[in-house]
Parts: sequence; structure tokens; C-alpha cells
Amino acid sequence: MKIAVASASGQLGAAITKALIQEIGKENVVAIARTTSKAEHLGVEVRKGDYNSPDDFNEALKSIDKVLLISGMDDPQKRIPQHRNVIEAAKQNGVQKIVFTSIVGDAENTAFSPVVQSNRQTEEDIRNSGLDYVIGRNGIYIEPDLEYIDTYVKEGGIINCAADGKCGYTSREELGYAYAQMLLKDSLNGETLNLVGEGITQSQLAEYINQVYGTALSFKSISVDEYKKERQTALGDFLGTIIAGIYEGIRNGANNVPSDFEKAAGRLHKSPLKMIQGFYNAKE
Repeated sequence: MKIAVASASGQLGAAITKALIQEIGKENVVAIARTTSKAEHLGVEVRKGDYNSPDDFNEALKSIDKVLLISGMDDPQKRIPQHRNVIEAAKQNGVQKIVFTSIVGDAENTAFSPVVQSNRQTEEDIRNSGLDYVIGRNGIYIEPDLEYIDTYVKEGGIINCAADGKCGYTSREELGYAYAQMLLKDSLNGETLNLVGEGITQSQLAEYINQVYGTALSFKSISVDEYKKERQTALGDFLGTIIAGIYEGIRNGANNVPSDFEKAAGRLHKSPLKMIQGFYNAKE
């Protein structure tokens, strides 16, 4: 059996590829990347695949049994046809199963909603494709917060608009393991699964970081508009708006959803503290 991972050169794609290698061996895994040289370190066969190119994927998915489609990073409306290029190529090449990395979130009420809406459309396209499928809805990665600790210390704490909202953080490593199982377990076919951990507030996140890193962070909540302006100044209008929309979603409860991680992975999700400890130890 050959399993292909699209966008394998990214951090999530690499984590899924490595988890698959552990399960079925590198000879059965194919990495697809827009720039093939960026996936060569994974030690598997690498094929070229740009989401904008149907021809790339018609070639890349030859002799593939199952494919993992990672949600694109482009403008939300561009993602829908990009994902369709992969779905159509899978159908034309006789791929049996497609697994999609979607996202948890509010599809209506925040600046992040256009991203969620575009993923929901791809979910629908996959359900209507005639292929076997499993859809995962990812929680928010915890890694960016941990990579940002120096800035948090400099700013005196974690400052955003999440208020007391809870977020079921996950990590790329946890998702890598879960998606490998979702690709392999045909008993999960037809499922849409929330891949999240325990829901915690931003104050709890600060407390866990303090335990592991020896910092003295606290959390301060500001208004959505204030946070949006601050993020736009720091990151530009597009990305700043998206980030503010994510935290507005947390504020509104969109990221405090029941977890299907154990069903997907066959084991419990790591606790937030364990994920933070693992990240800290990996950096030492």
C-alpha cells in the first residue's frame, strides 16, 4: 500500500510523514511537495505537487492508494479550487481514500470565519467525491505560543482578546500520530473528528508555561478591536485580521469543542502541560 502526503514539506506534513514511516515503513510513503528539495530530508520518495496544478497531482497520485490532503495556506477562496485539484486527481487515479486536515472554528462570526468556511466547502467536496474519506478538524497548535515566549516575557505576559474562552490546544506531533492512524484505520471511514486536547483558558496556558519555563507570565484580555489593530500593525492587514479572528473565536467558545482524538488515534491526547514539557525538552 502506498500512502501520499500532500504538502509534506510543511511542519504538519512532515510530522504526519514521520508518523506514517513509523507505522508502515518509508518504502510505502510518498511525500508530495511544491518544492521537492524541501521534502528530501524525510527520506522517502518525493513527487512534485503544486495545489494550483492539476497536472502535477495527476502525475503525483499515480499508483497511490490513500492520500492526505493538508489544507492550503492561500487566500480562503483560492483554497477551494486548489483542494479540488487534488480531489479530482485522486478520483482519476483510482485513489481509494482521502484524509483532509480541516480546522475547528466558527464559520460565521469572526474574521477567521472565511478560512473555516473554505475548509467546510472542501469537507463537502470530499463527502461528495465518491472516495472513502476521513476528515479531521484540527485544534490550534500550541507551538506558536511556546515559540513566542521571549516576546511574552518582554511584553509582560500574554495579551489577546480571548477573555475567559477555552481552547482545546493540540500539537503537530499529536496531529501527526492521529492522522497516520486515520489513514490506516478504515474503520474510521466517513467520520469527521475534532482533533483537540483539553480545553484551557489563556490564564491556564500562562500558568502551565510558568511551571515549565520558570517564567512569571500573566494573561491580560483586551477588546477584539484593540487586539485586531495591534496584530494588523505587527503582522499586516491580512494575517493580523486572521490571528485576531482566531482569538475572537476562542473568546466566543468556538474552540471549546468535544474531542474525538482518542477515537481517531486510539489513545488519549497529551495534556497541555505534557505538550509544553515535550516542546521544552526537545529544545534543550
